[in-house]
Amino acid sequence: MPKLTTADMKLIDSLFGMYGGHVMDFSNSRFDSFFKRDVGIDIYDDAYTIHGRSKGKRLRAFLEVAQTAAIIRALHALWEYREAGRLSRGEPETVGSARARLSATIERLGGGPLPPAPETIPSGPAPTKPSRPADSVLFRLEAEFIALHTMDEAAQARGYAFERFLKSWFDVWGLDARGSFKLVGEQIDGSFIHRNSVYLMEARWRNSQADASSLRAFQEKVGDRLEGSRGLIVSYSGFTAEGLQAFTARRVIMMDGWDIVEALQRRISLDEIVAAKLRIAVEERRPFVHVRELFR
Repeated sequence: MPKLTTADMKLIDSLFGMYGGHVMDFSNSRFDSFFKRDVGIDIYDDAYTIHGRSKGKRLRAFLEVAQTAAIIRALHALWEYREAGRLSRGEPETVGSARARLSATIERLGGGPLPPAPETIPSGPAPTKPSRPADSVLFRLEAEFIALHTMDEAAQARGYAFERFLKSWFDVWGLDARGSFKLVGEQIDGSFIHRNSVYLMEARWRNSQADASSLRAFQEKVGDRLEGSRGLIVSYSGFTAEGLQAFTARRVIMMDGWDIVEALQRRISLDEIVAAKLRIAVEERRPFVHVRELFR
């Protein structure tokens, strides 16, 4: 059975940190949760204390004594976590041929290769920060959102009106929104572009809160796309507590009706809201944090 070589371990250390005792930006609790959820391993088991009790030393021990299948899962998950954080912060790659070298290591262990680098929008002029819409435009959007609550139409018609409102809202902040569209076997409520990433959007205007099955179904749609695709689910009534606890978000962030109200009333940039939600989702694994908490 192939094992990691000294050169492999040096590469892993340069990518994720290990010999210094830390592993990327993980706290102890998030390191524990990460391994349990994404690898299926209790990294705080005494079996992984042969070199010491720090996160880095536990990772080193795990890579030396764990089953090969678990090591492959861990390397895939660690790479995905690293890349999500690096790309969201706009940081350049600092390790030469990082993806190709780690992928070759994983394949030598018998695992599948790492996915290709995310597709990017064709190069052009550097994107500019969306300008703030005129107050008259924002006032009109706020009135449009309030009017949704007084509509007499059936729930389906109100849902379509909600989708149209979201498209208008994202457009005025310069996020190049697309309205709902159908593909073979699936309905997409819309999409938008945020800082060179394409987001699919799910719009829910319902009295019931979105549960874990709804979140997983939407994440599956997003996961069927190219790596680097993301998703935003906007649930007017919010999300069940059980759903948020049971759902493991990978490419999805969330927004509810109170977020919309807060953003409209305070005239907060949608570009900044999406960026803040994505960052806290990556750094703290919290895909749903209210706008009022992010912009105090």
